[in-house]
Amino acid sequence: MRHSFLALATCFGILGFTVSASADETCMSPYMAKIVGQEDFIYVWTLGAVGVGDEQDKLVTVGANPESPSYGQIVNSLSVGGRNEAHHSGLTDDRRFLWAGGLDTNKIFIFDIHTDPKEPKLTRTIEDFSAKTGGVVGPHTHYALPGRMMITGLSNNRDHGGRTGMAEYSNDGTYLATYWMPMDSELAGAKKSGELADGYGYDLRVLPRRNIMLTSSFTGWNNYMMDFGKMLADPAAMKRFGNTMVLWNLHARKPKQVFDVPGAPLEVRCAWGADHDYCFTTTALTSQIWLVHEHEGVWSADSVAEIGDPSKIPLPVDISITADDELLWVNTFMDGTTRAFDIRDPHQPKQIYEKVIGSQVNMVSQSWDGSASTSRRRCSRTGTRRARTTSST
Repeated sequence: MRHSFLALATCFGILGFTVSASADETCMSPYMAKIVGQEDFIYVWTLGAVGVGDEQDKLVTVGANPESPSYGQIVNSLSVGGRNEAHHSGLTDDRRFLWAGGLDTNKIFIFDIHTDPKEPKLTRTIEDFSAKTGGVVGPHTHYALPGRMMITGLSNNRDHGGRTGMAEYSNDGTYLATYWMPMDSELAGAKKSGELADGYGYDLRVLPRRNIMLTSSFTGWNNYMMDFGKMLADPAAMKRFGNTMVLWNLHARKPKQVFDVPGAPLEVRCAWGADHDYCFTTTALTSQIWLVHEHEGVWSADSVAEIGDPSKIPLPVDISITADDELLWVNTFMDGTTRAFDIRDPHQPKQIYEKVIGSQVNMVSQSWDGSASTSRRRCSRTGTRRARTTSST
């Protein structure tokens, strides 16, 4: 996927700037037990590259405990065979297994990181993802639910467009169900709050206390596999981006509402406060912060702030909410900048910090102890996803 647009989408990249943190990330699923002590290892899902090592995708284990002689060093490397366009990964709710996906081959690799955290083992490879799901392509977000993994897709194997769905698996890798994103011709009971129901997908997050799940949207295989420059010059391709978010009944797995959110809403992050019934997203192409919130029993999506100069398309790719729900960190890819917004009033975010990190700044993580880290990319391919655990999991 050299020089493809997906290389500019939200994905963990080569770590170029980081501040050490000794606690778990706030973007993790609320169904996962929180880590508040020192982490011993970080797992990095890496891309294979021609001419580099064995040229295979691999899970790399890095020492993360400052008290260990292996701190900051690679302590293990596990190749999976071939190059699959390694992208995101995610831990199961019990933190025993790490699921990692390949966007090109649609393979999903399940690693046991509990038995021996220093030397994970590949316990299962799911090779029939598209066949089992009825045609979903591009496994993206791997999100923990109780005893389950929910995986969002980016496309489908029929027309390689943006229509896609989610796949639910048990923690051991058994396929359970597919949930297609609602679109005008197949709303599946959902109601449109605006004009659109485009069927696109990307990320997901949940608010269990409100029994909701939120999904966002991006673009299909035809775009994310295309040369970036060629796509920018193709007016038809630039119209093939998702412009919606979907609110689901979490327990029933049924879509309830479809919101118009123009400009490819990517990452979804939900507040943690017990009375904070809202989530944020940012739109890659229109550079807006959007708030999805409930008021008197009605959910809606509203644009609440601009990010940089939208006319210059700074391309926000990742966001993170602090544990106290007071700050929203936003990374923008094209101008290499990290920004922080005061969101104590979520309806009126105010930018209070800005720093240019470097070219292609990408992911941002906010830990429960208040430390933050960010990453940037220096290549044109998709990056790696960082997952954390400790030897006590």
